[in-house]
Amino acid sequence: MLLLLKYTFLYSTVLMLVALGGMFSERSGVINIALEGIMEIGGLAGILTVIIFGDTMSTPAIIFLSILASAICGMLFSLLLAYSAVSLNANQIIGGTALNMMALSLTVILVKLYNNAVKLGGSQSPKLTFNNDNFVYNIGGLTFNVFLPIAIVILIIAYVFLFKTKYGLRLRACGEHPQAADSVGISVYSYRYLGVAISGFLGGIGGFAYILPTVALWNFEVGVTGFGFLALAVVIFGQWNPFKIAGASVFFALFKTLANVSDSTVFAKLNLSQNIYNMLPFIASLAILIFTAKNSAGPKAAGVPYDKGQR
Repeated sequence: MLLLLKYTFLYSTVLMLVALGGMFSERSGVINIALEGIMEIGGLAGILTVIIFGDTMSTPAIIFLSILASAICGMLFSLLLAYSAVSLNANQIIGGTALNMMALSLTVILVKLYNNAVKLGGSQSPKLTFNNDNFVYNIGGLTFNVFLPIAIVILIIAYVFLFKTKYGLRLRACGEHPQAADSVGISVYSYRYLGVAISGFLGGIGGFAYILPTVALWNFEVGVTGFGFLALAVVIFGQWNPFKIAGASVFFALFKTLANVSDSTVFAKLNLSQNIYNMLPFIASLAILIFTAKNSAGPKAAGVPYDKGQR
């Protein structure tokens, strides 16, 4: 039971952070397919920060610096999507897909270069070993990590910003009817850049939160195993609403958790392949989207390039 809770907290935290980022992007009118790549870039930035500075800084300082590094690198990478989708009016799906492929290749190359430099030419491995002791805590036999309280705070801030401030209203207007927003003096381009930047900021933290807490070695050739795409399903299932997204994150996290605890629960008696458990979150997302997509009330202008001359 404790193992089930441990992984549910871990995966729901990651999904919530990344899905909230996807929500901000889509609320502004840009579909961020590049969440997978953003997670990889943010995860690598955070891990390298821990490896390089972990032994020279206090625990609060390394936690703050590594999370900030992952967030900033994720945000900077997301601006490539913003430039192509907002400034160039390029197809958002194609642009996001290209960035996902670019991110996976880039992280593998950077890790190999780092290992080659550190080990003086003795390694071309895409794997990094790190110490996560500063980020993980055991309370009453249950394992927590620092990203859980951070995600809860971000959830509250996201709701307040989106529904209780004029800036959130303007961002939502840009995703619903950008021409109407522009007619009252709202800069659609600026708010779409803002929405994508926020998604990169949160997606970078989400990638770091996925890689760091549970292992001490990560192979960057495997990326983030589809979590960015699963987060997109969470956005839709959560109806682009922060608290509904939090609930959807827990729901999908439970399916993902089964792959980690199947050997130590009643499911072990079923003698099913581990691959089946790994597929469950994606099977669940397909099933849910089939039955709910028709009634989803997403931002009307999401995925539609903004033409200032169109009325």
